[in-house]
Amino acid sequence: MPGDPKEDQQRWRKDTLEPVTNRFPERRETFATDSGISIEPLYSGPNGKSGEDSVGFPGEFPYTRGVQPNMYRGRIWTMRQYSGYSTAEDTNRRFRYLLEQGQTGLSVAFDLPTQIGYDSDAPQSQGEVGKVGVPICSLRDMETLFEGIPLDQVSTSMTINATASVLLCLYMAAARGQGVSEGQISGTLQNDILKEYIARGTYAYPPRPSMRLVVDVFRYCAENIPRWNTISISGYHMREAGATAVQELAFTFANAIAYVQAAVDAGLKVDDFAPRLSFFFVAQNNLLEEVAKYRAARRMWATLMKDRFGAADPRSMMLRFHTQTAGVTLTAQQPDNNVIRSTVQAMAAVLGGTQSLHVNSRDEALGLPTEESAQLSLRTQQIIAHESGVADVVDPLGGSWYVEALTDQLEQEALKYIQEIDRQGGAVSAIEQGYQVREIGESAYRHQREVDTGDRTVVGVNRYVSDTPPIGNLLRVNPEVARQQADRLARLRQGRDDARVKGALQRLEEVAHSADNTIPATLECVEAYATLGEICEIFRRVFGEQQGELAF
Repeated sequence: MPGDPKEDQQRWRKDTLEPVTNRFPERRETFATDSGISIEPLYSGPNGKSGEDSVGFPGEFPYTRGVQPNMYRGRIWTMRQYSGYSTAEDTNRRFRYLLEQGQTGLSVAFDLPTQIGYDSDAPQSQGEVGKVGVPICSLRDMETLFEGIPLDQVSTSMTINATASVLLCLYMAAARGQGVSEGQISGTLQNDILKEYIARGTYAYPPRPSMRLVVDVFRYCAENIPRWNTISISGYHMREAGATAVQELAFTFANAIAYVQAAVDAGLKVDDFAPRLSFFFVAQNNLLEEVAKYRAARRMWATLMKDRFGAADPRSMMLRFHTQTAGVTLTAQQPDNNVIRSTVQAMAAVLGGTQSLHVNSRDEALGLPTEESAQLSLRTQQIIAHESGVADVVDPLGGSWYVEALTDQLEQEALKYIQEIDRQGGAVSAIEQGYQVREIGESAYRHQREVDTGDRTVVGVNRYVSDTPPIGNLLRVNPEVARQQADRLARLRQGRDDARVKGALQRLEEVAHSADNTIPATLECVEAYATLGEICEIFRRVFGEQQGELAF
């Protein structure tokens, strides 16, 4: 039976909140509204839900109201503006600029050749070098990317999947070059290959050997890099492809179940690696549904880890996630409208309790963001954090009849999808059968039909249309970048120890054929200045190459 709500809250304050605030003082001694009204850390109705039901208290299972008892009263979310373009030098300058403007963590965008394992001078890379991210072909590029940025003092998120294990090794080697040990670096590797087969397409090898590389990262980081988040299981890209909020939850957690099960099957203990799992969700326009989605996600993950995998460490049950506003909602028409859209979406992420946030820029439907538009996106986060008041109280919308009902309904509908995926043999098997792709495709079709018929309004596109002058001074990547990068690669190959490179690549191939962890051998290749393409060619030779879509 639920206890008395007042007694429950007193118990929560004493047992959960005070131990945290005693160790880590809050941002301010007191919090108050602009009218001087004192703000408590948490609010519940006089006859509201107690700590024993499905909502609970922040910092306690099932974490519906937040993974930390005082959330942003203790520390504001990490502000990460996703950046990468042209060359390592240009991106380094952008990183330094954003850090100077108050960004609190780095988030690296890699170009398409880097994402799928080709060097910049490969025929497959033609026309794509530096276009949607930074090209990283070798340790030299990674050293340039982080020159002057102390890797023991900054947290770095890397959006990379098929080649995630190689980029992690490049990052570790660059840190070593700065005198920074593996135990001192912190950050997140996306490393979520399953969603690539569902929604995005930047895969290199077939699903099952790709899963082996994911687990290799789990194992290595559990033993050597305690502050590194080994995966960021992503619903973002599936939502961008047309998934609903329910599908985003369901397919993300189905993939997460597959990763956890693969690690357990490989002999890892769940509480040894699960505390370093993280997630990546989108923030879409429907503010209240998005808030409810994040609350449902925390409860779902806590319950899955406890009941399905027997996790005992509370950190294994805490869903920590990064949020990015929705690129798919940005319009080339009336681009100033994108500032409003991104602000609403960012507010949803904060009201929902995100741990880090990227806000898209107004010009991204037309090109890469300029410095000015990236600064405006960062200022959006800073204004929400310091002027809106929403960071002064935990779970501000908790207890809203509508939000609580939405939270319950999203969870129930998502669990139905997970049960169906279980029936099909799990996420990998369902992917091979094309289930998730078909479901998302149908949702995307329905959405577009609603836009085309006018049943769904997109301001400035199918209603309230007006002529607006085009944005000037769009950021364009110099076409000379590819030639310059190829020249750098040629000089690298001429100056390195070829015998050392050949020996390291040969050892990697032997390890890839065995059941041993591929990370140490990959790190040896990286430190010998083998290139990304050379390392990935070994994996292609051993694992095979995924050609086009899976056969559905």
